[in-house]
Amino acid sequence: MDLTALNLAEVRDAVRSKTASAKEVALAHLERINREDRNVRSYLTLSPERALEQAARVDRAVASGDPLGRLAGVPIAVKDVILTRGVRTTCASRILEHYIPPYDATAVERLEAAGACILGKTNCDEFAMGSSTENSGFFPTRNPHDLERVPGGSSGGSAAAVAANLATVALGSDTGGSIRQPAALCGVAGLMGTYGRVSRFGLVAFASSLDHIGPFGRSVRDLAAVLQTIAGRDPHDSTSADVPVPDYEAELEGGIEGLRVGIPREYFAGLSAEIGDPIQRGIDLLQNIGCEMVPVTLPHTDYAIACYYIIATAEASSNLARYDGVRYGLRASEYDDLRDMYERTRDAGFGAEVKRRIMLGTYVLSSGYYEAYYLKAQRVRSLLARDFNEAFRSVDVIVTPTSPVPAFKIGERSDDPLQMYLADIYTVTASLAGIPGVSVPCGRTQGDEASGVPPLPVGMQLLGRHFDEARLLRAAYAFERAGGFDRG
Repeated sequence: MDLTALNLAEVRDAVRSKTASAKEVALAHLERINREDRNVRSYLTLSPERALEQAARVDRAVASGDPLGRLAGVPIAVKDVILTRGVRTTCASRILEHYIPPYDATAVERLEAAGACILGKTNCDEFAMGSSTENSGFFPTRNPHDLERVPGGSSGGSAAAVAANLATVALGSDTGGSIRQPAALCGVAGLMGTYGRVSRFGLVAFASSLDHIGPFGRSVRDLAAVLQTIAGRDPHDSTSADVPVPDYEAELEGGIEGLRVGIPREYFAGLSAEIGDPIQRGIDLLQNIGCEMVPVTLPHTDYAIACYYIIATAEASSNLARYDGVRYGLRASEYDDLRDMYERTRDAGFGAEVKRRIMLGTYVLSSGYYEAYYLKAQRVRSLLARDFNEAFRSVDVIVTPTSPVPAFKIGERSDDPLQMYLADIYTVTASLAGIPGVSVPCGRTQGDEASGVPPLPVGMQLLGRHFDEARLLRAAYAFERAGGFDRG
């Protein structure tokens, strides 16, 4: 039995039934990482001692008949913007290259309390700023389906690790699509919960009003089990919501007969056939299994990208001011005075995309421009949220593409930031509105054998009402069980 090919429920069952020990599962993954990740490059830092210590605790509990946690023995990878006590956390940035956190993020604490084994920290775009994982300060991650292509971003390392069987599940962060878009490009499932559903304590801030922590998995049940573990109120995070957490795994079996599914015309205008055809087949499948398709409109969608890149960069400019060479992280070794030290440190420590966003954010917050840009963007954000509220009066979920394009070649968009930003065109709206979204595989492109282009994964996005993740996951699970993940 290939222990690295199992989904979360299968690993959990194998450990509980003593078919395999947690140590065997962890070692199988660590061995595969050492063998295969030299090509994919999904990890920045491995934590084998921590993983094996946790596996030993799980195995002792199994041997003594003690109760086991929901994720007992499940190997998990953690995006390197999420703090792990004693394990290097760099945010894929040279400015934090040697930073070792003194505490764990709440999500990490809850995972380990449930028995998960943390294999290591995954690569990402620097400070989660990007859509391809090419902006890492160390190296790009490659898509397991075609090593010449990007895995998406910014959580590309986590998505690639799950797709390449280098972790059973993974944690990522999503600010404008950074879980859902790489999930789509790597052919795995990825979930962003409602803003406030999962504590952000220990997540290094990019844009505080938009940042989320969420899971990647190879099945919808994987997502449900991880969300069940990490969701809920946290006294360390004032933005975490004091809203009851359902049993997401149990809710999967509820069925979706009569579910009203919204189809927003704004998301399908100009969509290419290579993405549009698999999405349409996914919509047809949802209809065949009992859903009712309802046209809806989200009229302010065209303003979403501009709105997002004003708000996100403004918050990034504020949040990243702390990396100044004084408190922690990199400090330039040679400088003339304090101001020169700040400038040299930040110039050496930050990559081009992070610098670009800091400058954009500083500009839109500056005197004379705040009202024209930042304040106006916040008003547009309210309009986008109102669009969704109106749509959800008549539908239960909304279905859209996740990405307008399949995985593109490494370097193809590096010199065109606008084209890179447009890769998030279908995901930023949900982030701005604070609603939950899940991306699930729904087939592949046809590819072009003559040109050497392989069939590439396509993702379908389902969006739901605030704190209605249970219904969202139930719809995704019904789609998966009906064969939706395998439709080409």
